[in-house]
Amino acid sequence: MMKYHKTNIACVPLLASLLAACASSPPESVADICSIFEDRRGWYNAAKSAELRWGIPVSVNMAFIYQESSFQSRAKPDRNKFLWIFPGRRPSSAYGYAQALDETWLEYEQNSGNSRASRRNFSDAIDFVAWYNANSTRISNISNNNAMHLYYAYHEGNGGYQRATYRNKQWLIDTAARVQVNSSRFAVQLDGCRRELDKDWFQRLIS
Repeated sequence: MMKYHKTNIACVPLLASLLAACASSPPESVADICSIFEDRRGWYNAAKSAELRWGIPVSVNMAFIYQESSFQSRAKPDRNKFLWIFPGRRPSSAYGYAQALDETWLEYEQNSGNSRASRRNFSDAIDFVAWYNANSTRISNISNNNAMHLYYAYHEGNGGYQRATYRNKQWLIDTAARVQVNSSRFAVQLDGCRRELDKDWFQRLIS
């Protein structure tokens, strides 16, 4: 049984703050999906659950979060500049791992059964991304592994995607191409480590 001293009590708030910071900080190697999941086993379980629930590959959903926030839990869009110097309003309400807008997140909470979801929670965020992408496959008939076109729909909405509004936005075309490249790389990486990630603690202990 652990013995407590008076000095330990004073350290509890500091320890709690440090643990919270570690839990919300991005992984060290955000471009390597095996490294991410080895470091955050809970994230792997959440990513697998989202894949099973919505039918969108882990690699696609992870590529979206990588693009949107680089796995930063409290990410927000940069503020616009007022008079080229002073910080002004943010361009949107996008927030969290998935950079979900207020209204889209509310729709997710109402329709997914995850009514108490948080945009700062990785499990909720990756489920949101998979949910949105599953809707895009159904509404816009996009393949579940076509990360580029799923990203167009993610950014423009399915109405905008069907009107092909992305065609006039070269920056978005370039960004969606990066998402596709990252998704393909993540898929290859995951193929090489998924068997190891699927081992339970005892199997890892004896292997």
